[in-house]
Amino acid sequence: MQAFNPKMSTLGLSIALLCSAAQLNAQTNSIESIVITADRKETELRDIAASIYAVDSDYLTTIKHVHVGEVLNSIPGVVFNRGNGQESLLGIRAPVLTGAGSCGSVQTSQDGIPLRAAGFCNVNELFEANTEQASGIEVIRGPGSILYGANALHGAINIISPTLGEEGGDVSLDFGPHEYGRLNIGYNTVNGEHAYGVHFNGATDGGYKDDSGFGQQKLNLAHRYSGNISVSTVFAATNLNQETAGYLNGADAYKNEALRRTNGDPNAYRDASSYRLHSRIEGEFASGAQWMLTPYYRDADMEFLMHFLPGTPVEENGHSSFGLQSMYSSMLTSNLEWIAGIDFELTDGYLRQTQAGGFGSFPAGRQYDFDVDAQLISPYAQFKFQSTEKDQFSLGLRYEMLEYDYDNKMIDGNTAEDGSSCTPSAFNPAGTCRYSRPADRSDDFNNSSMHLGWIHDFDESQQVFVNAAHAFRAPQATELYRLQVNQLVADLDSEEVDSFEIGYRAARENVSYSLAVYWMQKDNVIFQDSSRSNVSGGETDHLGLELNSLFELTDSLQLNIVASYADHTYGANIAPLGVTVNIDGNDIDTAPKLTANVQLRWAINENNNAQLEWVHMDDYYTNETNTNSYEGHDIMNLRYQYQSNDAWYFAARVTNLFDTNYAERADWTSFVGDRYFVGEPASLYVTIGTTF
Repeated sequence: MQAFNPKMSTLGLSIALLCSAAQLNAQTNSIESIVITADRKETELRDIAASIYAVDSDYLTTIKHVHVGEVLNSIPGVVFNRGNGQESLLGIRAPVLTGAGSCGSVQTSQDGIPLRAAGFCNVNELFEANTEQASGIEVIRGPGSILYGANALHGAINIISPTLGEEGGDVSLDFGPHEYGRLNIGYNTVNGEHAYGVHFNGATDGGYKDDSGFGQQKLNLAHRYSGNISVSTVFAATNLNQETAGYLNGADAYKNEALRRTNGDPNAYRDASSYRLHSRIEGEFASGAQWMLTPYYRDADMEFLMHFLPGTPVEENGHSSFGLQSMYSSMLTSNLEWIAGIDFELTDGYLRQTQAGGFGSFPAGRQYDFDVDAQLISPYAQFKFQSTEKDQFSLGLRYEMLEYDYDNKMIDGNTAEDGSSCTPSAFNPAGTCRYSRPADRSDDFNNSSMHLGWIHDFDESQQVFVNAAHAFRAPQATELYRLQVNQLVADLDSEEVDSFEIGYRAARENVSYSLAVYWMQKDNVIFQDSSRSNVSGGETDHLGLELNSLFELTDSLQLNIVASYADHTYGANIAPLGVTVNIDGNDIDTAPKLTANVQLRWAINENNNAQLEWVHMDDYYTNETNTNSYEGHDIMNLRYQYQSNDAWYFAARVTNLFDTNYAERADWTSFVGDRYFVGEPASLYVTIGTTF
């Protein structure tokens, strides 16, 4: 098949933008009332001075994603790289962030409860949420709401648990290439004031590449009591067993048909499990004030072969947490609302790294073995003031106190497990071991964040909003205590972002759209320098324009266009490992300037609908010096659904319709040069299901 022509990308997007401009004179209508939970309670999007994109269960049902990246790549301002299996790397109003300082820049949550504890993030943590059966996914772009707190530096992703609705159920089977199969089961029942729900999906995939594949299971159990006090309880559990294929090395290797399916790391694996339990207890006082208490417990454990490191050590990590979120909301006056509360969390975490055989500066046996206890206390308050009929102002403040207690279970320093030096070599004549273990210590981080917003309604059909924010991210436990070479103390500061955004939302008779322009400066950026020390003090700059538009072309045709143009650059004081030149002003690697997603949806008749999707990824540099790059790609996906009159349904989708050779992720290192996670060829997935 002929590949889709990437040279048409910019032209196509330009035409789409012109189409949206041409609709400005259409008859006015009201802005669509999208209800979201960014303020810890249901709020219309038009009442929040921030850029938030929400997808509902109907959209998720249409996509039927194998990987959550298929959903997130349709959201403006989001850059998503799929790794192998269920692995991923993510950026929101940022490049795809990797290495020291990357993890924890985006908070991921389920029902507002973070998937991971503060200080214990994992770049792949999205596979610990049941996105496949969620009732919605909300993406906050930029540090918009102080109510999300820790780690919402560049934004936040909140997965909404399956809805407890009317009594009934759904069962379906998915089939796909390389022995892919998935069972989906959902059932709700109602008994008076009590509602119950169970949702399960289990998937298996033989893997496109050699010696790869995964088995995955996700379970949600829910109960809701609706009386004078409402109590919603959710238990969520996930399990992943994955054979991991590593990078494919070599310039343009992803285009080589003889190499695309090869796996240079056939022994690599990842086993991960997690579960969370939370109860949202809420009520209302006679005065009309609302309150909410949400106690929760989480546990996460992971083991994987670090195939990307010399010696391929095995890492085991995990943590368990107990936490409590609280909220009180009331009207102080007829036009002044306030929300306040305290978030509290206690966490016990651990990390071990071991290697079977040693060589050079990489000793056999244990290389790290430590525990970290963490305590988090974070009060917050937000005020909303309706100064006039058309103007609303908001002010949010949060203070966070995070304390780590670190306990090294091994000999301090950079020795082998028994205290001996590593084997000297021409590159390492002193016999210095690569991995360094600090002595027991405690570290405290006290941070504050701020949000100031203004919304002006021109009329029911259009509004403008302004959002100024300051946000933070405390160093993660691994950045502080997983050190290398001669570093025994990582004196790190919290990363901080100052952000300014102006946006415009409008709705007309046949079109609704929003535009947002943002500027962000990030300070105290954490990275690993040329001596392999974790340091902070770097700066990066971020500037972007985002578009979201929906056109009702006819009664049966919809056109949805989202696009983002962004400029992410290095600022002062950054000299990452392997970089010996000044990169101030360079584009940050893995930061495509233009990304876009265009979907044409056709309601053929009452029982049939189809969707054609175009995903555009611009070219981007793959190293800090901007000397190597990936050419970008354009992918087309086709989806079809049939719903019979007797509750049976059928769906088919073809991903990568034109069989384009592309890379899910392109990277470059001084050790191997160009390397890629290969995108899969044209693939057909089929779903058969029934509702009852």
